[in-house]
Amino acid sequence: MSKKPVVVYGVTGYTGRLVAEYLREHRVPFTAAGRDAKRIAEVLSKVPGIENADYDIAEVEHSTEALTRLMKGSQVMCNMVGPFMKYGGEAVEACLAAGAHYTDTNGEQNWMMHAEATWGARFAERKLLLAPGIAQMYTTGEIAANLCLETPGLDTLDILVLWRGFPTYASTQTIFSILTAEFFHLEQNQYVKWAPTAKAEVMVPGQHETAMALPWGGTAHPVWFKNDPRVATCKAMGGVFERSVMEGVVQIAAVVEEKIKPLPKDEQEKQLSEMAASLQAGMPPRENPRINTSIDSVHASGPLGRAHCVIHGNCNYKQTGLLQAYAAYHLLQAPPLRYGFASGCQAFGHRPLLGVLQSFGLVSAPQLTVHAATAVRC
Repeated sequence: MSKKPVVVYGVTGYTGRLVAEYLREHRVPFTAAGRDAKRIAEVLSKVPGIENADYDIAEVEHSTEALTRLMKGSQVMCNMVGPFMKYGGEAVEACLAAGAHYTDTNGEQNWMMHAEATWGARFAERKLLLAPGIAQMYTTGEIAANLCLETPGLDTLDILVLWRGFPTYASTQTIFSILTAEFFHLEQNQYVKWAPTAKAEVMVPGQHETAMALPWGGTAHPVWFKNDPRVATCKAMGGVFERSVMEGVVQIAAVVEEKIKPLPKDEQEKQLSEMAASLQAGMPPRENPRINTSIDSVHASGPLGRAHCVIHGNCNYKQTGLLQAYAAYHLLQAPPLRYGFASGCQAFGHRPLLGVLQSFGLVSAPQLTVHAATAVRC
């Protein structure tokens, strides 16, 4: 049983360390949980400023029963143990049983849909938050989308997120895991399936060169905006600036479609995991804000108007760590804006989240351009 209000599950990974770091900065006590206590202690010893943090270490097996025992006495779980479609269910069930809020950093649209359908209503009944996908690749773009939607009459979102760097081991495993799943965009409030090898050349604000973007498993945005009465259509694409990496993902997607999808599920997972590990087996270096930049661009349109919002940022994994830590910090002091299944912006508000990212120097002021008969300025 945890003695701290927040449990960081999967703290030994790249993102888990950052969540611990930002919980320290928010002075939030936490339990660092995972399969190997010795490994957790070794990893945390290298987290900047950890000597000033209030934390415990818990070794726990990955089962609903063990995680439920751990969560008794805690109020929030920040989960970094993925791929989430494979490992997330036990953690969510444990939070529900223990009466705790749940957040994670997933990038799997199929997991988002599954979580909403399976546990959304049950969390809402218990007045608990189920918030999968609070991470830079989705939440920062969601902030930009909501700034556009402050202008009435816009019902279509075209979302782009790009960043400089290379995915971590866990992110690479997630990318490969979603290649065998169907993924969707939103068209007139209905899910429409993407082609498995879909790609696009996109205009990047602030530079002359174009970039290649992919549906990236569909992203969280169509799921979050599916039940938003302001939005009827939502399409999101993204990836990294490095074109060779994107071309490699396209080639791998073709191989998966032709040779791996026909295999039994267990064999699919085995081969995809091996392929992912061959590309990214180690721990990337700590992000450099001069190099690891990000851009979130959202075009919103409607019958009589349009808006465009661009948010330039840096250190996308740090953004994710901060967003997770702030979510926990908020939930310890005040209820979310919405119970049950909800996005970061739906749970905490897009302007407060923007303010948090800006206060830590991770994003610049949004560039919002509005062309509409009635406009609300940023």
